Amino acid sequence: MINAHVYDYVNVLDKAADAAWLRNEAISNNIANVDTPGYKRQDVSFENELTRILNKVEYDNMDQRVYNLDLARIEPRVYTDAFDYSYRLDGNNVDIDTENVYLAENQVTYNSLISCMQNEFANLRTAMGS
Repeated sequence: MINAHVYDYVNVLDKAADAAWLRNEAISNNIANVDTPGYKRQDVSFENELTRILNKVEYDNMDQRVYNLDLARIEPRVYTDAFDYSYRLDGNNVDIDTENVYLAENQVTYNSLISCMQNEFANLRTAMGS
């Protein structure tokens, strides 16, 4: 019989990939609005919430923590970063160089998450003997 929780890590990776995709959209939107007066950059909150919830679960190993993780409680959330802060006269707080670094970093993160999911599925195929 196949354990119903064999996809626990895949589900966490999938949720993290969704957050990275949402962050990519937020960063792209920031870049598109680099010259829009008054625009405030946006970002996505996810990793800190996932870490907080994983550390809150009182189990010794990561398998048990992931097994008991309620993914429905963890949703990536778009927020406005440093809403009242701007070093530009037009009130915009987007720095194009910083956004490009964030975009590159996020693309590496997303690609790594996809690669990890592929590895998890490969491990499942191996375990099933195919």
